[in-house]
Amino acid sequence: MKRSFIVAGLLLAVTVIGVNVGASNHSAQTSQYAPDDPSLEVATFAGGCFWCAEAGFEVLPGVVEAVSGYTGGPEVNPTYKQVAGGRTGHTEAVQVYYDPEVITYEGLLQGLWRMMDPTDADGQFVDRGRQYRPGIFYHTPEQQALAEAAKQALIAENRYPNPVIIDIVPFEIFYDAEEYHQDYYKTNPIRYNVYTRNSGRYQFIDAIWGEDKEIDYGQFRPAAMSNSNSNSGFNPDTFTKPDAETLKQRLTPIQYKVTQEDGTERAYSNVYWDEKREGIYVDIVSGEPLFSSRDKYKSGTGWPSFTQPIKPDILVEKEDRKLFSVRTEIRSRFADSHLGHVFSDGPQPTGLRYCMNSAAMRFIPKEEMEAEGYGEYLELVGPPIS
Repeated sequence: MKRSFIVAGLLLAVTVIGVNVGASNHSAQTSQYAPDDPSLEVATFAGGCFWCAEAGFEVLPGVVEAVSGYTGGPEVNPTYKQVAGGRTGHTEAVQVYYDPEVITYEGLLQGLWRMMDPTDADGQFVDRGRQYRPGIFYHTPEQQALAEAAKQALIAENRYPNPVIIDIVPFEIFYDAEEYHQDYYKTNPIRYNVYTRNSGRYQFIDAIWGEDKEIDYGQFRPAAMSNSNSNSGFNPDTFTKPDAETLKQRLTPIQYKVTQEDGTERAYSNVYWDEKREGIYVDIVSGEPLFSSRDKYKSGTGWPSFTQPIKPDILVEKEDRKLFSVRTEIRSRFADSHLGHVFSDGPQPTGLRYCMNSAAMRFIPKEEMEAEGYGEYLELVGPPIS
């Protein structure tokens, strides 16, 4: 049994509560430790020792509670002793309750990468055995699509010496761990710190991620722009661009840097580079339509790329002589947001590659376009080219 030197002597006997949330992603009352807030959404992850995963998620913005428990196996109401002994098929996991208005599921995935090893299916660090395997247990088809996209993006970054093999499987059931495991990093800080320091977890994360370990989770906050989040689509006759101070309050730091200061986000570490769903991409500031999924293709650059805008004459081209070369900058017509650049190395029929920044755009899935006021563009939306 791993970590027995830490938990030995604890005299607590707590009944384990079984939690089955099925395919619902709105199950904030299913665990006895869940917050009493029906607006929260739930996600389930495994990253080895659930003390560490719980501590890692609870510092993320928008995460209200992370509950330690067991999932992935057939045993009903398993105990810690059974799971740690590898006799149940379960793995240690955390149920994460989060505010979708503050952080997206993509943001949670980025946090997960920075607290575990997705290349080790037989345990995590000093904790060995399938009961400590990493995993993503999706509650909805959307979570599955986002998890698969994030996994492919992680593979493309080529950070690890070994293949990224973390399982992405349907969520079935979650059992709360015994009470003494909940918030262990708070209730037993000395023992927790001794364990983590000796486990090798944080040394591994530092070596793999380096300066990229700390990221701006604000980029994973749903846009709060009144125009782009309204149900009336985009009306150029009524749109007025907010002033700089207002934009700084409404946009995340990376969104402001890209759109207002002509910045560029990191390749393969942005939201839409591998987005495969059908839908429309609109300006993050104004909501004006920019691109359709129909014209999106995988360029191998790590940024979302399109062969053409959704309609002619909706973009503005400017000569860009920065970086000791001449490029063609692309800006939105009404919000004047810097979007990216266009190059002549794209596929047919246009031969163009509109290389855009995810931070400059908001993606609206096809099934939500009508409700958000973009129904007139439905006939222009289709599956990505590749």
